[in-house]
Amino acid sequence: MTEPLPLTGVRVADLSRVLAGPYATMLLADMGAEVIKVEQPGRGDDTRAWGPPWAGGEAAYYLSVNRNKRSLAVDLKDPDGLAAVQELCAGADVVVQNFRPGVIDRLGLGHAAVSVRNPAVVYCSVSGFGPEHEPATRPGFDIVVQAESGLMGATGPAEGPASKVGVAITDVLTGLNAAVGILGALFRARATGRGEEITVSLVNSSLSGLVNLTQQALVTGTEPARIGNAHTTIVPYQAFPTADADIVIAAGNDTLYRRLCEALDRPDLARDPRYATNPERVTHREELVGEITATLTTRPADHWMGLLVEAGVPVGRVRGVLDALRTAQARGDDVLRTVEHPTAGLLEQVRAGFRLENTPPPLTAPPLLGQHSREILTELGLSADRIDAMVERGTVEQAAS
Repeated sequence: MTEPLPLTGVRVADLSRVLAGPYATMLLADMGAEVIKVEQPGRGDDTRAWGPPWAGGEAAYYLSVNRNKRSLAVDLKDPDGLAAVQELCAGADVVVQNFRPGVIDRLGLGHAAVSVRNPAVVYCSVSGFGPEHEPATRPGFDIVVQAESGLMGATGPAEGPASKVGVAITDVLTGLNAAVGILGALFRARATGRGEEITVSLVNSSLSGLVNLTQQALVTGTEPARIGNAHTTIVPYQAFPTADADIVIAAGNDTLYRRLCEALDRPDLARDPRYATNPERVTHREELVGEITATLTTRPADHWMGLLVEAGVPVGRVRGVLDALRTAQARGDDVLRTVEHPTAGLLEQVRAGFRLENTPPPLTAPPLLGQHSREILTELGLSADRIDAMVERGTVEQAAS
């Protein structure tokens, strides 16, 4: 028999939508938590409409962050619907929400109201800019926060415009931060019975996620320069062209640099005092990059990949997303899992970045809107007649089985 997952027995009321909150709750679900996703009848999570592409009528965006959950589609403007969700939160170990400031409190679902009935609750609020950031009601989507946090300003070619990262990375960082905060608070709550209120924002997640760049800016008092696919303080550490494709080389210390020179059959670059140490290589970046590029462009990528891997130099081919997934899977990294979805059929999904070796996580398909409404409301103590009445008047949506 397999061991219980780390969060087996933990119930999460997920009142969040889009990416940061749902990503956090999916990670909790991957660790065994029971996650109940509360959605609006008729439309559900915003990402259900963020297509194409679609699979079985479901947007790929929505499918990416909602596995291992159950969906309760209920109208919070209806007194019975609101009462049901209040009951759900009263019995939950964790509540996650990203309503606009003030709205959640008016619904009686804010931390103050929930903790009166549920003192041990771990309550996590996700926002774009955080409760102290003025103006308090300012909405924040990833691209806005990438701009405001300096992430966009630090990304892109030196002579070109600022660029956003290709994925909504501030949401992903926020989801990870939310999950970490929730896990820490759950650990204490189990030991003491005391709950915790956690606030996590996209802008704080992005600012902290800039790590060395923020410290560099504080130390120098100047803005870090955009440097494209290179590194501000390590050389060579960037993308290079070869005869047929781009590769990335990351010689992060002097030993790796000397190995690189040997693999390239360029002992002159190892002996040159201008390149003897990393600070010298940073100073003479342009000349060194030119020399390495001139050598790399004489042979195809596979030739250099073989030599550099054998030499122990960190190197990688610049791949597309699908190519990267298929390559990782082919090389033995069990990155993909397949689940049977009620409308999409067999659906491939990407595993979380962590592995629980003793207790492989469950995998259930991202739910249809309202797929589990009846069973969840029954678990909350509502009678079949009452649920029928709520479905009939549109307060509750139950997906067709």
